[in-house]
Amino acid sequence: MTTEIKQQPASGARSGDSGKMHDSAEHERTSAPAPEHDARPTVKDETVMRSFSFVFYMTMALTVSFFPLYFKSQGYSNLQIGVVYSIGPFIGIAANLFWGYASDRLRTIRKVLLVMLCGQLLTTIVLTQIDAIAWLYVAMTVYNFFHTPINGLNDSLTLLTIRRSGKSYASFRVWGSLGFAFSSVVFGFVLHTVGVEKTIWFTVGTISLSLVLAYFLKDRSRGGPAAGSGAVKMSGFVGILKQPGLLLFLALIFTMSFAHRTNDGFLALTMRGMGASDTVIGWAWTASSLSEIPMFYWLSKNGHKYKELPLLMIASFFYAVRFFLVSIVTDPIWIIPLQMMHSVTFGIFLVTALRYIQQLIPDEYRATGQAIYNIVWSCLAGLASGVVGGWVLDGWGAPVMYRIAATSGLVACAGFLLTHVIQRRRAGE
Repeated sequence: MTTEIKQQPASGARSGDSGKMHDSAEHERTSAPAPEHDARPTVKDETVMRSFSFVFYMTMALTVSFFPLYFKSQGYSNLQIGVVYSIGPFIGIAANLFWGYASDRLRTIRKVLLVMLCGQLLTTIVLTQIDAIAWLYVAMTVYNFFHTPINGLNDSLTLLTIRRSGKSYASFRVWGSLGFAFSSVVFGFVLHTVGVEKTIWFTVGTISLSLVLAYFLKDRSRGGPAAGSGAVKMSGFVGILKQPGLLLFLALIFTMSFAHRTNDGFLALTMRGMGASDTVIGWAWTASSLSEIPMFYWLSKNGHKYKELPLLMIASFFYAVRFFLVSIVTDPIWIIPLQMMHSVTFGIFLVTALRYIQQLIPDEYRATGQAIYNIVWSCLAGLASGVVGGWVLDGWGAPVMYRIAATSGLVACAGFLLTHVIQRRRAGE
């Protein structure tokens, strides 16, 4: 079938001014010679992209799942670890904007990724030499300056590629889930044997492999002006960003993501508090990653049959159910099946939200638009959940923290439902 994420008329589909923008971009595409990177992706190109996603998500699994345990082994408190995880999203706000705009301005994603991975690799090596909390804050700020925007740029390159190949976004993203699952299982076993203190060195290895693969990635034309021509202006993007519908959508994404990011930041510590070993924690993360795969497949076949807001409402509702259940269990083994609800929460959320945002952002602003979306769901939500989650975890414990996350999911559910009802009434349906 046709991919579940299709290029829709950008903001121009909903506003007259963007129609002129689309016509102008179309004129640029038809009047200029087709560049080499406008060609249909080869099997080798797609294999490199899937391999890059696999390895990058291995790094992400280490960062999300095992960095908190590494910091705990170094003697840092839950509150200090919460601050570490809130500083990262905070700097990610500026980092996503900086690297996203640089990519759009320079008309290249591949070269920007290479620079970012080099910076991330050097910072990770520096982490092995740090034993003071103040320097840890500084190092993790730099680490996230390079690490946080990579996911958005990788998604941007994928979205530009599938326009030419006709493949689905899920067929690429599923390799990220496999990489995350593989990393969680393998490193869970290995770190249980050699000690969680070795986490950083495994991270150095996965980043190095990502750097090698990024060298073989290929940029894709997104229309508009050539690199460095100066024609890509932030003023055009600001006009898109002012759409009330987009702002409301981003606000609801933040509310739902607060719940998601709370779990990302504190699941490992919560399970360790229940007495779970590194292996059990690894299996919990593996269960969530593997559960995404059938949902991605189903959405690639059927997602286009359903409207985005009702799907997001369903995802929010199951976030509330999932985290309320986490708040009442006391045996860490029960976390593993609850993590499989990741399929009906994040699995739906990720693909559906990207599908919706695709309708609002034109290709010439693809990386910047993706950066704004990532800032909201990853950085701002991560900042809020890191501070609030660490404070609540230290003061009242994990059950209260997860009930707050469940409440956030319910609020998002109500917001998506109300927005959908209002839109239907305005459309006269």
